[in-house]
Amino acid sequence: MKERLISFLLFLCALVSIASLAIITFFIFQAGLPLIFRVGLGNFLESSLWNPSGDPQSFGIAAMILGSIWVTLGAIVVGVPLGLAVAIFSAEIAPPRLAMLIRPVIQLLAGIPSVIYGFIGLTILAPAIRATFGGPGLSVLTAALILGIMILPSIISISEDALRAVPSAYRDGSLAVGATRWQTIWRVLVPAARSGIVASVILGMGRALGETMAVIMMLGNALQVPRSPLDSATTLTSNIGLELAYASGAHRDALFATGVVLFVLIMILNILANIFTGRVTFWQRLSAFRPAVFNGRAAWRRRNT
Repeated sequence: MKERLISFLLFLCALVSIASLAIITFFIFQAGLPLIFRVGLGNFLESSLWNPSGDPQSFGIAAMILGSIWVTLGAIVVGVPLGLAVAIFSAEIAPPRLAMLIRPVIQLLAGIPSVIYGFIGLTILAPAIRATFGGPGLSVLTAALILGIMILPSIISISEDALRAVPSAYRDGSLAVGATRWQTIWRVLVPAARSGIVASVILGMGRALGETMAVIMMLGNALQVPRSPLDSATTLTSNIGLELAYASGAHRDALFATGVVLFVLIMILNILANIFTGRVTFWQRLSAFRPAVFNGRAAWRRRNT
C-alpha cells in the first residue's frame, strides 16, 4: 500500500509539472498569437520598427531578435571555453582537496543575484570598455562578458558531472595503449562525455537568452540592429521587462507575442540539444515505427482474409 501511495504521489507530481507547462504555454499563445496573425508573421519578425504608442502602431522585433542572438553567442564564446576548462581541471587534473574547494565556489557563483552582476558590469566593466575600445560602454560586449560569467556555474557543474560519469576503464585503456594524460582527456573523455557537455552548453544558452535584469542594466536598451559588439542593443527579454509594467491593449498583446517568439527559440534550443546529444532522432523513430505499422497491417489482413 505504501509503494502504491508513493507511486501515485509521484505520478501526481509529474502531472502537475506537465499541467503547469501546458497552462503557461496556453496563456502565452492565446495572448500573443492574435496580434501576430493581425500584424503578419513576416512583418512581426522582419521589421525593426517598434512603435507601439505611435499612430499608426508598429510592431517589429527583428532588432530585438538580433540583439538576443548577439548577446547569447557572445556569452557562449566567453563561457564555454572557460567553463569546459574549469570542468576538466576539476574532474581530471586537480587534487581531490582542491577539487572539493572549487565546487562550493562555483555553487556560490550561481547564488549571486543577477542584479549584482548587472551592477558590477554597469560600474566597472562598462567604463573600462568605453575607455579602452570606445563606444557607449553599455554594449553587446559588456553584456556578453557578464553573461559569459553568469552561465559558468551551469556549464561547469554539468560538464564536470558528465566527465566524472565516464567509466574508469576508458581512462585506463587509453593510458595503457600509450596515450598521454592530455590525449586521454581530449580524445577519449571529452567525446565520451559529449552528451553532458552539450547539455550544459544548451542550458547556458537558455540562461543567457532568458536573462533580463542584468541585460537591462548593461546593454543600453537601444532599439537598433547592432552592427558591432560595441553597439548598444536590446533583447526580447529586456524589452518585455521594461515595457510590460505600463503596456495595455495592442501593446500588451505585442509583448506577449514577443514571449511567443522567445518560447519558440527555447524550444528550438531543446530540439538541438536532443539532436547533438546523440539521442534517438525523429527519423530513427520513424524508421523503427514503419516496420511495426507494416507488420500490424499484414496481421490485420491475415485475420480478415
